[in-house]
Amino acid sequence: MVVTHSFLRRKIASLKQLSRFSLPHAFAFGLLVALVAALPGKAAEKIYFRYGPFINSLQVSSLESFAKTGQVNADLRHYFRLARADSATQQRFRELLVKRLELQPFAVSQFFNSELGYDILDRLGQYLQTPTWSNGRQSLRAGIVLAAFDPEGFTLLNFFQKLPVNLHIDVAASLEGFRTLERVVQATVFFTQKMESFSSQESASVAVDFAQLPDLRQPGPFSVQEQRWVLKDTTRDRQLYVLVYQPSKRVAGKTPVLLLSHGLGSRPEDFADRAKHLASYGFLVALPQHPGSDAEQVQRLKKGLSRHYFLTSEFIDRPKDLSFVLDELERRNQAEFDGQLNLQSVGVGGHSFGGYGVLAAAGATIDFEFLQQQCDRRFGHLNTSLLLQCRALQLPRKTYNFRDPRVKAVLAANPVNYAIFGPKGLGQVTVPVFMIGGSDDPATPVVFEQAQSFPLLKSPVKYLALAEGQAHVNLANLDTGVTYALNSIEGLYLASPYLLQTYADAMFVAFFQADLIQDANYKPYMHSAYAEYLSRDEKFKLFVISEASENALNLAIAEFRSKR
Repeated sequence: MVVTHSFLRRKIASLKQLSRFSLPHAFAFGLLVALVAALPGKAAEKIYFRYGPFINSLQVSSLESFAKTGQVNADLRHYFRLARADSATQQRFRELLVKRLELQPFAVSQFFNSELGYDILDRLGQYLQTPTWSNGRQSLRAGIVLAAFDPEGFTLLNFFQKLPVNLHIDVAASLEGFRTLERVVQATVFFTQKMESFSSQESASVAVDFAQLPDLRQPGPFSVQEQRWVLKDTTRDRQLYVLVYQPSKRVAGKTPVLLLSHGLGSRPEDFADRAKHLASYGFLVALPQHPGSDAEQVQRLKKGLSRHYFLTSEFIDRPKDLSFVLDELERRNQAEFDGQLNLQSVGVGGHSFGGYGVLAAAGATIDFEFLQQQCDRRFGHLNTSLLLQCRALQLPRKTYNFRDPRVKAVLAANPVNYAIFGPKGLGQVTVPVFMIGGSDDPATPVVFEQAQSFPLLKSPVKYLALAEGQAHVNLANLDTGVTYALNSIEGLYLASPYLLQTYADAMFVAFFQADLIQDANYKPYMHSAYAEYLSRDEKFKLFVISEASENALNLAIAEFRSKR
């Protein structure tokens, strides 16, 4: 099948463009890694490049002169010649050197003083090293923070100028990492092609005129009312609030219940619109706060009140929060809801870290041995979500069972899950599951966190969706400058938030109506043909496959892994 989507063309073009920067990759990769870190005595005078027994250097003053005047001296000319950089490429590099990132200096300082920030620096420090060729994490933090506090603001050139020691780049390790990164991009292109093909094959046998069916992107028939509860779990000495959305008038029969779990650095309010949409279709939807991994925890870090971006205990508390809220709903059911809530068959949905929590509540178990293997893998950090998952290794290594028998259906959007659960842990999930990934998600990359996980689920009913142009949705909450950095990447085009919201609104309603409530009227919406219908006139497509494509997906994964 010939794939012509603009997404694939952009990815393939980006690979070709990357291959031009071979200088030998070290110069570009070393500088770009420092930029992406975005993210200080004696200032650095030289940048050294080591490749085997050979060491070359570049004067920082050469970069300063080039940035200010555009003149290329003999020192810098040598590297441009290696890179085969034409005048246009040189100009782009000059612009890159002085491009200012709008960062909050104190927040940057606090972030890189946290455990998560330290992990990032430690991994970068494997390539960007000290004069003794040891890990450069401390020097990197100094350069980043001092550059952020400088009146001129953070620029790549300013970062080099603020480094307290000369920077030493391990070219061989950088090249290997760069090649691995290229393979991840290739895998994403390959997987997207396969998803389109499998989705098309599944939809070929479906003859449904969706234009004649209710449009699930539009609100349902019920108006919605909102409540805010402040709860205290005395068994854990944990206080949290819950936003509750429900139809303003009683639905026929028992009222179905959903819980939606927010992601890392997020908050319940970020999913209020989704909750209102679902409530308009007759669901009671509860959105619990997860203290210790929410927006308030991030603010404590930024204000210097904590050294933790999130608390390791959240791996335990998040799924327990869900069970606690269900217990509270049971306690209130008779007095406040006339006993009409159906709390024996509940649906849960979660985004990112929330995806971990809902899968755990559905029975997925932590596999510490598998997680350790993943965290020890060379270049494993290219799966960014490992920065979060590997923190679970700090937990006591025992069996954790968060399974709540009331959970009967799970929707996990961009879930953090593969490394921490592994094949054994994910194999414990047997309820219907809808897993969603984004083609441009750098936080929980689809090739690592959804494509590999989907075949491992033992659920007899399961779906996997891929949204083109989706970049994790709440990415801006993850650190101090991600949105700005993404918008600065030339050639990167993301789908509009509104389009992605309409896709998600429709699929959330369809899945929980069809596979939680078991309403046959909604079964047609769970065919891949509906995703094709939703995105028929859109630049960014939505692909959905079911368990029917599981074997084909396994073969595709094996096929790509065999290509070296």
